[in-house]
Amino acid sequence: MKSVLVMLKEYQKQASPTEKSIIEYILKHPKKTTEKTVHELSEGTFSSPASIIRMCKKIGFTGFKDFTKALIYELAVREHTKTERKNGIIKLNSTDGIVEEVTYNNIISLEDTKNIIDIEIIDQCIELLTKCENISIFGIGSSLIVAKDAQQKFMRLNRRCSVSEDWHLQLLTARNMSSRDIGIIISYSGQTIEMIECAKAMKENDTTIISITKYGTSPIVELSDYNIFVAANESTFRSGAMSSRISQLNVIDILYSVYASTQYEKSLEQISKTHIRKEPNQ
Repeated sequence: MKSVLVMLKEYQKQASPTEKSIIEYILKHPKKTTEKTVHELSEGTFSSPASIIRMCKKIGFTGFKDFTKALIYELAVREHTKTERKNGIIKLNSTDGIVEEVTYNNIISLEDTKNIIDIEIIDQCIELLTKCENISIFGIGSSLIVAKDAQQKFMRLNRRCSVSEDWHLQLLTARNMSSRDIGIIISYSGQTIEMIECAKAMKENDTTIISITKYGTSPIVELSDYNIFVAANESTFRSGAMSSRISQLNVIDILYSVYASTQYEKSLEQISKTHIRKEPNQ
């Protein structure tokens, strides 16, 4: 299930002038759109009903009614997410409903993150990771899980990469880094006190910092040299990171894949060398 709003944003790049005006209106007034007939929407966008229906079909719907139905559902899910995700718990009547909503929220998070990723920043970070002496990754709580995943991936490519589960050791690592190293800080909120202390320690050593945080300003964003953002669609006060962790892992996969592709032959050789064979049970 794909986000209707994201589908519109993706199609907007290749849309005709008339379709662009329709899309701009829908993105600006999604709720109002669901309350209009195709004729009312055509009047509000100075287009024809036929143009609207054709656009709906081009992005994968059978017509305007099918498009409106999907948009109503998406808006309802987004609103439900805002109200029910304050503590990270979803209250539904069935397991099937929970499976549907959790999956849908993760999809929305990934698609929204894709649309705010700055490709130029990714390329600059890859260049730095290629040239640096050591990579140190920082994160606590659910972000530590993401940090360890990043370590495993980059070590398969024979990059010196360290992560410590103990925050005091992370701080010691930050204090011992140099300008030849790269620090990657993973913190969804961008406000984690321990990560701020590590960032300050690295700044004192002229160490370049790459951050992975939610979209927006935060102390870690301000301390970092390069910022990679994930969609800000999860409450800071929650019982457990859900869609934010998925988005952070996706960013790590992107960095790993781009890094590997820039040294394709070498990466293939290294991945083959570091593959650990698992013998089938006898």
